[in-house]
Amino acid sequence: MTGSSPRLCVTVGGTTMGEVCRARDAATEGDLVEVRLDGVTDPDPAAALAGRTKPVLVTCRPSWEGGRFAGPETDRVAMLQRAWDLGADYVDIEFAAPACELMLRQTRGERVVLSSHDFGGTPRDLEDRFRAMRQTNAAIVKIAVRASTLADTMRVFALGKSAGERPFIALAMGMPGLPSRVLAAKVGSCWTYAGAAWAPGQVPAGRMIDEFGFRRVTPTTRVYGVAGRPIAHSVSPAMHNAAFAAAGIDGVYVPFEAATADDLFACAEALDVRGLSVTAPFKIAAAERCRPDDLARAIGAVNTLRRTTGGWEGTNTDVAGFLEPLERCMALSNTRASVIGAGGAARAVAIALGSRGARVTVHARRIEAAQAVADLTGAAATLELPRAGAWDLLVNATPVGTTPHVSETPYAGPFDGRLVYDLVYNPPATRLLRDARAAGCQTLGGLDMLVAQAARQIAWWTACEADQDAMRRAAERRLGMNDMPGVDVSETRRAASGSTTAVQ
Repeated sequence: MTGSSPRLCVTVGGTTMGEVCRARDAATEGDLVEVRLDGVTDPDPAAALAGRTKPVLVTCRPSWEGGRFAGPETDRVAMLQRAWDLGADYVDIEFAAPACELMLRQTRGERVVLSSHDFGGTPRDLEDRFRAMRQTNAAIVKIAVRASTLADTMRVFALGKSAGERPFIALAMGMPGLPSRVLAAKVGSCWTYAGAAWAPGQVPAGRMIDEFGFRRVTPTTRVYGVAGRPIAHSVSPAMHNAAFAAAGIDGVYVPFEAATADDLFACAEALDVRGLSVTAPFKIAAAERCRPDDLARAIGAVNTLRRTTGGWEGTNTDVAGFLEPLERCMALSNTRASVIGAGGAARAVAIALGSRGARVTVHARRIEAAQAVADLTGAAATLELPRAGAWDLLVNATPVGTTPHVSETPYAGPFDGRLVYDLVYNPPATRLLRDARAAGCQTLGGLDMLVAQAARQIAWWTACEADQDAMRRAAERRLGMNDMPGVDVSETRRAASGSTTAVQ
């Protein structure tokens, strides 16, 4: 790496040159634009370059290496050569292309990106391939592989340690590889790619900049993240990175989609991750690999880890996060509370309600699971759903109703209690909340708890108070709440500051 900050290259394409050029000119958020001529019915290198306002990388990826060009190889190479002759800032040619050596010789490697892609996995010869590519005279070497584990992604990170000062790009595709895109400064890449999913795991430029704070990440930026599988749906990166930016914290928060707990913790060690939010299916494994505090030990689940000189410490922020918005709405002492579910979230809810003197009943499909949660606080346990007139507070601590299963609900009524609290946050207005509100109940959505518990994670990691308003706005943007019919964002925000109604 040359020591400069990595640039952001936005990939654009289309079916006609008119579409391509309009997309090129609209890619204002990037530092350079990759113009893809494969898949274009009338590919024209001159048009791709004419009138450009940013540096342009011309690519025509063949179908045999994951692209859309299926014509003669001689035609494809001629287009690349034509683009180079016309002064393209860069052209991309594949290491496996038959004409690769000829083009490198004719151009002396100047303005040439020599690339290699493996969409099927991470090859055994990754390091040898990268070494061979670096021995050419190409101006920049690019290698991209499909990661199925975080261990695959760590192999990509390790390439930078052997690259010396020559510019290169190394990235892992797929969701487990997303850290290699966001943390390009730590990989050592001279740039990374963003766009409309031209490769697995690629995200739009706006999200790279606004959500992940790409331009703020340096080789010394501290790394935090959310660990789970799957994890692409998480809004936590948007919230945590917004809080870091608001507080001026030199930190970045990325998703870690791990194959196993071993995969997760090996990656966290390799990247010197300072703190982790932990979600399914790794909460139990996290508890086994850390020193949990008393609260986490009582719940039996860890949702937050931080690294110390003595290893990992664990806590659970769900209890405080659950109570904060709820106690603005109602007094809990002697309240009849029905909790649907018997997982880790239900355990935190039962302990939280019990600590405030609520009379708790746990409802679950398996009586043993319900009783295990109930025993934490001396609550009652049952297989039945809440009956009419039996509850003041109803809490859904299951994932039922989560996107894409938005028509499902864990409870169809009767809604004759006072308040319904759904811990599901995506969608913000679940069927359960809509039904409860239509029946006259107060409602709270999962976003209220999500923001509150996330703010406590940041405080525990950094000793800085998190800006919950900034976190909420970031989560709303990520969820697209401003564009959702039936969701009043202003009322949701009022709930966060003391109103009795949360998500509609």
